[in-house]
Amino acid sequence: MTKLRPFSDHERGLFISVDGPSGAGKSTLVRHLAQLLVAEGQDIHLTAEPSAGPIGALARELTETVTGHALACLYAADRYHHMETEIRPHLGAGKTVISDRYLPSGLVMQRFDGIDPAFLWSLNAEADRPDLCVILEADPEVIGRRLIERGAHNRFQLTPGSSHAETYFYRQATDRLIQAGFDVLRVDCSQRPPERVAAGIRDRLMSFFATPATETPA
Repeated sequence: MTKLRPFSDHERGLFISVDGPSGAGKSTLVRHLAQLLVAEGQDIHLTAEPSAGPIGALARELTETVTGHALACLYAADRYHHMETEIRPHLGAGKTVISDRYLPSGLVMQRFDGIDPAFLWSLNAEADRPDLCVILEADPEVIGRRLIERGAHNRFQLTPGSSHAETYFYRQATDRLIQAGFDVLRVDCSQRPPERVAAGIRDRLMSFFATPATETPA
């Protein structure tokens, strides 16, 4: 029998990133996952990229007008600032940090501007590795319909065939992360409801949290 073990104040917390194509349901999934982990006694901090910090705000403001290497560098700057000012402090306090987008997205989005994947990899090479990178996968036709229904959130999603291109870019980025030794969990969310997907990720995290439970004497 096992139970989920909350971290003490003297232990580093877990860092989990959730990435995937636009329309795959990242934000909804992150909320469900956080609720499940809180129910298991974990202290959770939710965050996202672009971050809520000053560089993240600038990145959101300039996404529609700045392109290529300049935007890639701006997003990377936000990632490093986010890491130093928010992610690391919460991990140091023993919290489990869940980020809606992180390094994997940094290897994908500027591909729409024709940036070399090798440049994006080197630009993000010093970012902290998550304990688990969750990569959502979905049928590009399914997520394309979702984007049409909800409307595009940025210029990348207005690119013809964006769902197919982003899905392809994520497959390449995921392979690169695995080759580099990242712990990656691929999750197909085309048809499964987000609460079921979140439960599957929660089960995967049991290997990080689980400790033998004390047997109750008969």
